[in-house]
Amino acid sequence: MSPAGRPPYPHVHQVSVSDGGVPKKPVLEGRVTERGVEGDRQRNLKFHGGADRAVCLFSLDLIERLQEEGHAIEPGSSGENLTLAGLDWAQIRPGVRLAIGPDLRLEVTSYTVPCGHNARWFRDGEFKRISQKHHPGWSRVYARVLREGVVRAGDQVTIEAGTVKAKAKRGAP
Repeated sequence: MSPAGRPPYPHVHQVSVSDGGVPKKPVLEGRVTERGVEGDRQRNLKFHGGADRAVCLFSLDLIERLQEEGHAIEPGSSGENLTLAGLDWAQIRPGVRLAIGPDLRLEVTSYTVPCGHNARWFRDGEFKRISQKHHPGWSRVYARVLREGVVRAGDQVTIEAGTVKAKAKRGAP
C-alpha cells in the first residue's frame, strides 16, 4: 500500500450505485453486465444507460484536484459507477479498452455531458467544470461492457495494449 493507504497500481477506488440520480453511494462490489452495474438505475434513459453508456467512470485523482479548488464533489456524487485511481486520465478516451479485476472488460465509448443535477457539488454551481467541451480532460466517460464480471474496490485497472494511440509531437512528421 502507498502512504495514502492506496494500492500502488491503478485501481478501482469505489463502486457506486443509486436508485436513480445522484449521488451514487458506495457498495462493496458490483456485478457488471452489458446493461450496467446491477442495482443501479438511471433517472433519465434518454441521456444515461443503454449498451454504449452502461458504466460511467471518473478519476479519483481529478476529484481530489477539484476538491482542492474548493468544490464539494466526492466519489460517486457526479454519477459515476466506478471511481478509478492512479490512471493517466488523459489516456482515458473513446476507443480505449480497460481490463478491471480478473474478468471485467470495458471499452470507453464517449465523454459524458454533465447536467444541472451535479451543480450542488460545484462552487457557484459550475457543473460544466467536468465538461469535456469546456475543460478537456476533466470529463467522466461512458463505457460499454465487453466482458461481464464482478468489480470491487482495489481491483487492478489496466489499459489494454494497442488501444491508446500516442499523440504526435509538434513538428513530428
